Amino acid sequence: MAPLAVLAVVTALARLIGWLAGIGWLDSWPHATALGLAAMFALTASAHFLQPRRNALIAMVPPRLPNPSALVTLTGILELAGAVGLVIPATADLAAICLIALLVVMFPANVRAARADLGIKTMPLPLRTLVQVVFLAACAVVLVS
Repeated sequence: MAPLAVLAVVTALARLIGWLAGIGWLDSWPHATALGLAAMFALTASAHFLQPRRNALIAMVPPRLPNPSALVTLTGILELAGAVGLVIPATADLAAICLIALLVVMFPANVRAARADLGIKTMPLPLRTLVQVVFLAACAVVLVS
């Protein structure tokens, strides 16, 4: 639930600062959402490298995929790259598209983890699915800028 809170709080604060300070770039939902997503993906990427979450993520990787440890590292790097890409105006759209793809590709691991009761257990699958839709929608909002 922390990633959702980070997304919501950072997005709202960025938009509020943009409005109050008259910063035109921040005074838009797509740009404020890009900052919120960047903060969220930086947070979620940290779990790919720090224990005990790293081991929990490795446990979530479907057994038919090779080298779960390397896959968790790779997805963490991709999340960090996406976070950086979101805050660079020239790459924000591409980053949002790539993060949409990454969220879709990684979601089966969440389904497997929920069904097998392993990995990171922060919320039941129906709620996790709803939160995933929110993350996908936030990425789509960035694309309207």
